[in-house]
Parts: sequence; structure tokens; C-alpha cells
Amino acid sequence: MSVTVNPTTVAACSTFTVTVDASAPAPGPAPTATSADITYDGLTQTVALVPSPGGSGTVTFTAVGAGPQAVAVSYILAGAVIGSENGVVNVIPAPAGTLSTTLTPSGGLVTANTTLTCGAGLTNVNGTITYTAGGVTVGTSTVTAGVTTAAANLGALPTGTVVTVSFTPAGPVPPATCTPCSFAPITATVTANPCQVLIIAPTGTITAGTATPVQVFVSCNGVPVDGAMVTLGGTASGTATTGTTGFGTANLTFPTAGTATITATVTTAPTTSCACATSTATPVTITVSGVTPPPTGTLTALPSCWRLNLPLPFPNLFTAVLRATVAPAQAGVAVNFYVGGQLVGTAVTDATGTATLNANLSVFQIVSPIFTATTVLGGTAVSSTAALLPCIPPI
Repeated sequence: MSVTVNPTTVAACSTFTVTVDASAPAPGPAPTATSADITYDGLTQTVALVPSPGGSGTVTFTAVGAGPQAVAVSYILAGAVIGSENGVVNVIPAPAGTLSTTLTPSGGLVTANTTLTCGAGLTNVNGTITYTAGGVTVGTSTVTAGVTTAAANLGALPTGTVVTVSFTPAGPVPPATCTPCSFAPITATVTANPCQVLIIAPTGTITAGTATPVQVFVSCNGVPVDGAMVTLGGTASGTATTGTTGFGTANLTFPTAGTATITATVTTAPTTSCACATSTATPVTITVSGVTPPPTGTLTALPSCWRLNLPLPFPNLFTAVLRATVAPAQAGVAVNFYVGGQLVGTAVTDATGTATLNANLSVFQIVSPIFTATTVLGGTAVSSTAALLPCIPPI
């Protein structure tokens, strides 16, 4: 009888095979085995020996742990063990992974965000991150395959509290879930709460073109900051000054319907234990309803020229690039272009407010020394003319 482990040295989380051969007779008068029980890391697999009796069989295991490990084999005939022997597999220790934790105080409560680093093997990491302070568990978070960061609420912890962060692999035993990296516990310390700036998203229907009150809140170590000036920006802009409660309000007018973003930055603040000036809030995204107000402004046609379209692809003898601009600059405004009283095409303004049309002109249109651009701004039809002369050089 024999046991063969292939390969004999493996990395943690990789697989190896165990082949048993019962073709040699068992010691003494016992007959040849017909099956074998092969056990590794508490997991037993039974394999029929083919051809039976006196044949061989192969099973596959996943390497766990580290160092030389036994593979136990029992040979079976009619339900009875008639012989046994061991093989050995040497498992290379798992490389060291890393844990990194950020503790963020907010309003007296602490949030922990922990990142696991384990190279390409992170997809096999499953388990629980545990946070303890003074020997007491203050929070946990679960990590599933492919996840690199997990968050947990640790409750109210005083400044200076030392939190121990540890990772425990999950899974049924046997077999244990294979973890390709080993994670040593780390510690993190609760620091003073920085200045906090929050945007309170407006509720209800938000209509384009209508002033909407938006609140901001500024605090230092959980205490409201009075007299902080906050500049709001994004899709709409405004300023707010906080009162004794730490709240301030700005009226923002969102110009168009759709998705809008609100940002907030403290521009000036009274002296406190926090450096609130330049502190920013996490941007807030809202949905604006209502009809988008029509664009307003002025339209200006820009001088253009025509040239021969060589080689001559009749009937388009002549080409011209016609341009007009809308001020203030706004994208998406449709501009119609006319030459000799005939519509030659429509173009839409880009982010600079410029509409550009590549037009084909007839011999009857190039005799016109001007072209006309028209659009609707602020609900009113507007137009502008500009020169349309031969290009120099003409071709």
C-alpha cells in the first residue's frame, strides 16, 4: 500500500491531490482493500479503489494552515479498517496581509472604516472585523469576498480611547475557509472631533427657477459653531451664516430641471478649538423638477466666407462655415442659418455658446453678401446678420 501527495509542498489556499494505491497486499492474511478514507484538516473523503479490489484512487484537498501536515489514510474492506498509513504535505505559511483603520468622530459617536490589503488573494477573504476597547467589543463588521473596506459604528468613545482591530476568517470547520493572508491585529486611537460641515438636503418639490431654502450645519467637537459663513456652490450658489444652533440658511435658485449638486465650504469662522475655515461638506445631489426656463441673452452672427468646393461635386459648387454666438454662453440653443432668404441648416451651441454650421451653397446664394442667424432667447425671436463674402484665397 502507498500514499502519494502531489505536490508535496504547496502554498496556502492552493490545492493538492492525494493518491492511494492498495494493489500491494495488506500485512498478514488480510485481503486487499476496496476503498480508502483519506483525512486532511478534519475533512474525510472516501474513495473507491479501482479496479477493486487492489486498485487506486485520488482525491483533492485545499491547503490550509502552515507547515508539515499529516494526511491520514485508512484502507477499508467490507466496512472494516484493514490497514492505515500517513502521507505529509508541507504548506507554505500565508503571507502577511494588512489592516488599516480610520476612526471618525461625529457628534460624539465614532465610525470606523477598515481596509484589508491582501494582494490578488483578497477575493478569498471572508470573515469578521472586531473592534474592542478596554477588553470590550464595541463594534463588528463583516467582510465578504472581493470587499476591501468595511465600516462599523462604535458608539460614543472618549477622545484618547485605544481601539484594537482584529480580523477573524469565517466559514464552516471543517474545512476552514481558506484565507490567503494572515492579518495581525492593529490599534487605532480616537482623536479630537474635527470641524464638521453638513448640508441638509431640501425636501418636497424643488422647482427650477424658484428660490429654495437650503440649510447647512457647522459644529466643532459636536458643539454648534455660531457665526460661521458658508459658501454654497455647485449647480446654484449662495451664502449662509450660522446662528447659535449651528444652522444657517441660503436661498438657492436652480436654473434647470434635472439632477443638481450642492456643495458647501466654510469661508470664515470664529476662533474655536477646530479650524473650521476651508472645511467642506460632502456634496449633496438633488432632483429639480419643473419646466426649464428659456435661455436669455443676445445672438451675434460672426462674419463668414464661402469657397469653391473642389473637385466640383455638382450640385454643391460652394461651401461655407457659418457661425453665431449666444451671450452669456450657454449650450444647447438651436440656431437657424439663412442665406439669400433660404434656410441652409440648423446648429446647436456648444459650451462656449457658439453654433457652427457647415453649409452647402448654390450659385444663387453666394450672390448674397450677408447671412442671417435666428433663434429664440427669453421667449423672444432674435436674429443677427453678418458678412458672407468670398474667402481669400478663394480655394
